[in-house]
Formats: sequence, structure tokens, C-alpha cells
Amino acid sequence: MKRDFKLIVLFILNISTVSVFAQQEANFSQYMYNSSIINPAYSGSREDLTIYGQFRSQWVGMEGAPQTASLTVHSPFTYSKLGYGVSIISDKLGAMNDNTVAVDLSYTIDFDSDYKLAFGVKVSGSFLNVDYNKLTIYDETEGTDNLKNQFNPNVGAGLYLYSEQTYFGISVPYMLEYDRGNDQLYATMKRTMHFYGTFGHVFDLSREIKFKPTLLTKVIQGAPLQVDLSANFLFSERFTVGASYQFDSSVSALVGFQISEQFFVGYSYDSNVTKLAHYNSGSHEVFLRFELFNKYKRFTTPRFF
Repeated sequence: MKRDFKLIVLFILNISTVSVFAQQEANFSQYMYNSSIINPAYSGSREDLTIYGQFRSQWVGMEGAPQTASLTVHSPFTYSKLGYGVSIISDKLGAMNDNTVAVDLSYTIDFDSDYKLAFGVKVSGSFLNVDYNKLTIYDETEGTDNLKNQFNPNVGAGLYLYSEQTYFGISVPYMLEYDRGNDQLYATMKRTMHFYGTFGHVFDLSREIKFKPTLLTKVIQGAPLQVDLSANFLFSERFTVGASYQFDSSVSALVGFQISEQFFVGYSYDSNVTKLAHYNSGSHEVFLRFELFNKYKRFTTPRFF
């Protein structure tokens, strides 16, 4: 298979056109460790200054395959019910490079004696770059100008209900729908809304072992319902091991280690369960979380989400 053909196929798979609908937003297998990417109401919920970095290399072995990096900082405002977050996401796919900068603001109230309810809004801007020189243009008479930092603003919102052991979330991180690209039909993309629903609960199996199942559902117009199920075990508040399954797509395994009270590092590997598995060697994801603890925080035990 020629390199240019691979780039074209991957480019089409990651965008929505008139006849093709697919996931457009950055995809991470271990979303549960950095939920502010999909839900702005999560920002500040850990009651610490949290810095989170993540990198995902998808479909290794296929030229032009997706590579996504993110950096997030979020924290509560001291003596306040407000929280904030700032995130940067760089999503590369073949000829396309999409960079997004977002600012989150959350407001949290005591729902009852055990639960808190947070409301969040996200304001973001994306900068799309497309280098058509990396593609094969069969009809060069039409001409195609490269895209350079095509800017599109957006807004999003979410709700996050949580306690020390349970959480529920619903969100739409990017609400505005619009066309992106050049005027030529084949170079035009339409961004659509993604609706997310999340759930997780932590079971104390013993004094040393915690078990956390999680659920993510994703609804995209014109695409099948996406469901992710995961199960993680935490041993002695230090070592994490788990697995997840994305229906009709992939399976993944995770390991993580709490190096110190401030540092947590993790790695996951995904394997496709579709025919695409014949053309790649899986996906790799690494992440690092650093926290500066707040002595005024409400939750005194370490959070597993």
C-alpha cells in the first residue's frame, strides 16, 4: 500500500464529511485520569493543583497514524466553590495538525452530606493546519491551498456529581458545529457535537485492594453508540493494574504506579479487535500526573479518579 494512499485513508477516517461520520475529538483510552478533557465540571474536583500530561500514539506501524498529546492544569480557587482549568491538545493525523486551547470554569455545591455537584463551562479555540503536499492530488488543475492556523472558537458544558467513591458525569465539550477546510468539496470537514456520559465507583475489597469499574458512553450524530468499559485495581494505594474494552473496536491493558504522594505515572497498550489489526501493531499511551496538595481539601483519603 502506497504511503500517500495511507495518508488519505487515515485522513478520511478521522473526519466527518457528507458521506462519512467518525470520531473527531481527541481520543484517550485512560480518560478517567483526566476527565476535564471531556467534562469541564471535573476541573478542581480533586481539590489540589493538578498537572496532567498525556501522549497517545495510535495504530503504530501505519504511516500518518494519529498522535495526540495533551497538557492540563486544573485546581480549585482557595476558599471558594469555583474551580478552573487550562488545557492544550495537539492532534496530528497524516496531513492534518489540529491544536486546541481551552479554559474551564466550574462551580461546585454540596448536593447532600456525601455528594458534590459541579457545573462546568469550557471556552476553547482550535487551530487547524493541513499540508496538502503530503497527499496525492490527482487533478492538480483544481489547486488546493494549504490551511494555516484556521481558527474556530467553541464552547462546551458539563455536570459532574461525585463523592469519595462514586461519580457520574454528562458533558458536551464542544457545542458549536461548523465546516472546516477549504471551499473544495473534498477538503471540507464538518465538526459535530459529541455527547459524553461517564460513571465510576470504587469498591473497597480489603484494606489494601480497591476495585474501580468505569463506564463511558459517547454519542455522535451519524455514528454508532460508542461504549467503553474498564476495570482497574489499586493495591496499597501505590500500584494500579487494569483493562478496558471499547465495544467493536479495541481492548487495552493499563499499569500505573504512585511514585510519591505527588507523582503518578501510567502506561496502557491498546489492541484492535477489527480488521485494522492486520495493518498496525496497536496503540501506546503514557501519562504523568503531578499534584500539589491542598491542606484545606475536604476528601482526606486518596482519590482513585
